[in-house]
Amino acid sequence: MNDRVTPPMHALPDGEAEIALVLHLPWEDVAALGQEAGRLAARMQRPVTLDEAVSHRLRSARSAAHAKPPTTQPAAVTASASVSSLPARPPAEQARQAIDRINGNAGHESA
Repeated sequence: MNDRVTPPMHALPDGEAEIALVLHLPWEDVAALGQEAGRLAARMQRPVTLDEAVSHRLRSARSAAHAKPPTTQPAAVTASASVSSLPARPPAEQARQAIDRINGNAGHESA
């Protein structure tokens, strides 16, 4: 965020805040967020958006960071590294595999 433009922030009735952001993510991170949304939806027994999945993941990372002793890596780097564990592939292949993971076809991929 080099441009120093602060995105609009809105206070919510439940005491939280809402900030709208645009993120550029690798396809495997999008697939991981889709899987997180699926797990969260199963736990909450209702549909869950990717926005909710991201918020849940950030809250989980924050609470986990407070529960653990400090490490050599910041919590944000650790969370990102755990999502992007796939080897580098061409963008079209990453997109196809991410879509397969979101659709539940990850076991039928060819290496």
